[in-house]
Amino acid sequence: MATIEQLKQDLHIDANLMGKPLKFATTWGIFSPRDIDSGTDLLLRYLDIKEDEIALDIGCGYGPIGLTIAANAPKGEVHMVDKDFVAVEYANKNAELNHLNNAKAYLSNGLSNVPKEIQFTTVISNIPAKVGKEMLSIMLHDIHAQMAPGGQLVVVTINGLRDYMKRNFNEVFGNYKKVKQGKDYTISRCIKE
Repeated sequence: MATIEQLKQDLHIDANLMGKPLKFATTWGIFSPRDIDSGTDLLLRYLDIKEDEIALDIGCGYGPIGLTIAANAPKGEVHMVDKDFVAVEYANKNAELNHLNNAKAYLSNGLSNVPKEIQFTTVISNIPAKVGKEMLSIMLHDIHAQMAPGGQLVVVTINGLRDYMKRNFNEVFGNYKKVKQGKDYTISRCIKE
């Protein structure tokens, strides 16, 4: 049985994501602290990224998605946001750990603190099942407003939210594509036309 002092130590994950070896420090109390969750893993296996991507990772946690994008977009920049200050702290710590100077994390509820002048080419999120339809509506409209023409929004959700995402992507963006459906998760994508 671990002591309280041992439980307070950082946990460490070594992962190979989109062909890049990455290291993550995590801690109890943030999402999936022991390993890369299966939704994130599925999403990263089907994600297309350009080397100069201007990306936004919403609900970044300790940074597995945003930092994988940063590692694969050396000429780009990645903004990672979360409403949990501990997650933001760890995402920034992990950006340093992996020498990814093109990624930074900061506190934001959805896009509330994201600089309004940035036009993103990719917005990505592992959407929590309990995000709530009001927050999701706000986020989709805010994402649409800050997305460059031709930009992509790619999300992974539990399968139970698949039809909801399809309806809302079509409503806000006018298009929807199911990229991949796994046992528990679905990857959905839309483009700003």
